[in-house]
Amino acid sequence: MKLQSLIALLVCCLFVSPFAFSQTIPPSEATAMDAIAKTPRHAEYADVALPGSDAKIKCWVVYPETKDKAPVVIVIHEIFGMTDWVNSVADALATEGFIAIAPDLISGKEGAKENPREAIGKLTEEATTQRLNAARRDCLALPSANGKFATIGFCYGGRTSFLYATTQLNLSAAVVYYGNGPAPEKLANITAPVQGHYGGDDARVNATIPETEAKMKELNKPFEPSIYEGAGHGFLRQQDGREGANLKASQQAWPNTIAFLKQHTK
Repeated sequence: MKLQSLIALLVCCLFVSPFAFSQTIPPSEATAMDAIAKTPRHAEYADVALPGSDAKIKCWVVYPETKDKAPVVIVIHEIFGMTDWVNSVADALATEGFIAIAPDLISGKEGAKENPREAIGKLTEEATTQRLNAARRDCLALPSANGKFATIGFCYGGRTSFLYATTQLNLSAAVVYYGNGPAPEKLANITAPVQGHYGGDDARVNATIPETEAKMKELNKPFEPSIYEGAGHGFLRQQDGREGANLKASQQAWPNTIAFLKQHTK
């Protein structure tokens, strides 16, 4: 190799983000089941008790392979309810050193299996917060948890992740994938930094970003939105869509997500 080329390569390596070398992202919907079947990490279902009720919230918990205590990340499902893909995202987070818990927020609700979208539509904000708090309580009580916890959600789950930050003041960080922000008057309660990821071809959701961003800035609340050109709604799950734009968005968004979560759950 010529000296000039070697120098150029060394300079490039010095200035490239360390996260750019990571190509590991969660599986797509099409490959999720296979990824779960092959994972070396321990995962299990857990029934979480809901205070003041006989109801149990079914949760999927995945543990990292690490000698140290780990932060907890609550994975909030899409409008479709619990799926293999949601479980595979939890496994991907465990790969990065987090204890991941994915609660089925419509556990025990009428029609949850037959029509999860309708069941979710009947779930009040208060009930959602109670269920997330129950999952948080049990996971933070694990001997291997370090006391820090964050949320990440997709579509409905993204909106819920952002909304939960307005009520759970001990939250370390919240990640939002293509979900609307809460009503502006609720944003003042947020204490955790929020990171958002949005497909460029998702005008329905993206139309709400400027108001949320402006209000968060006015309140001096950390909010980091990123919009990925050409990607559509649900790009992390539908990585084979939109002629490569969804995959490219996923490859950009996920390493930034992991870096953000690690930064705020040390």
